[in-house]
Amino acid sequence: MKEIKAYIRCLKVDEVISALKDIGIENMTVIDVMALGKGMFDPENYKYSIECVEKYSKIAKIEIISRDNESSRIIEVIRSSAYSGEKGDGLIIVSQIDQAIKIRTGIDGVKAI
Repeated sequence: MKEIKAYIRCLKVDEVISALKDIGIENMTVIDVMALGKGMFDPENYKYSIECVEKYSKIAKIEIISRDNESSRIIEVIRSSAYSGEKGDGLIIVSQIDQAIKIRTGIDGVKAI
């Protein structure tokens, strides 16, 4: 199993979710997050935080747990639907998942996702 985390522009969230649903991916977590760091913000939409005195940008984080054989397709759908060609398009990170367990039923492994 793979965990796919995508950090994308908030303006692209609906487009990415729709593209994922088109290929049958409906289980995901979508979170509003704040990005800090070089290359992590959209220069058109960043603000200065008085508290942090740092540049930050509101972005969306999409998390998906997938079967190994589905991950490449999911990654390409996210990449192509989140793409604008401008700095700040985002980042996709893929990690190996060793185990998944449904809390209510105790089902584990690929069947849990």
